[in-house]
Amino acid sequence: MTSEAIARFRVPVGWFLGLLALWIARPTGEYLLVGILVAAAGESLRLWASGYLEKDRHLTTAGPYAWTRNPLYLGSFFVGVGFAVATGRLVLLVALVALFVAIYFPVMKREATRLQAAFPDDFPVYATQVPLLVPRVPRRDASPNGSFSWSRVRVNREPITVLGLALAVLILWGKWKLLGT
Repeated sequence: MTSEAIARFRVPVGWFLGLLALWIARPTGEYLLVGILVAAAGESLRLWASGYLEKDRHLTTAGPYAWTRNPLYLGSFFVGVGFAVATGRLVLLVALVALFVAIYFPVMKREATRLQAAFPDDFPVYATQVPLLVPRVPRRDASPNGSFSWSRVRVNREPITVLGLALAVLILWGKWKLLGT
């Protein structure tokens, strides 16, 4: 499968697998609490990143983009880890890591190629200073552009992710209460 096809189907596949995970979930109070905290940290990163991102308008280098070139994907990873832990089925954590590597690394490389073509003067310098995924402290001489905006959070449709996560938490909480684990 090409990276373009992977990019196109990653969200529907994620929703399908998330629904399947909800179906087989056996949450406990402890797993649910830890999972919610990890997922909330991931969603906080996604909110922060989406407040800076202006897709295809300019190269975003401010906020979390000064730490990692892919803060939205890093946040998604932590949302997924938290969700997998909250289900109480730790085998889902192994599956999540494998799927993340298989899906998101080709997508990140494809996006780097696209950004290189769109911003040929700025992207190469940015790519040498900021890691692909694992964050590092920004250089002091970095000059990030941009500022946070809640309107960009809405434009980037991050409230939909927040609602989806809240719904998943409610379902897992309900299963925990019904199953009494």
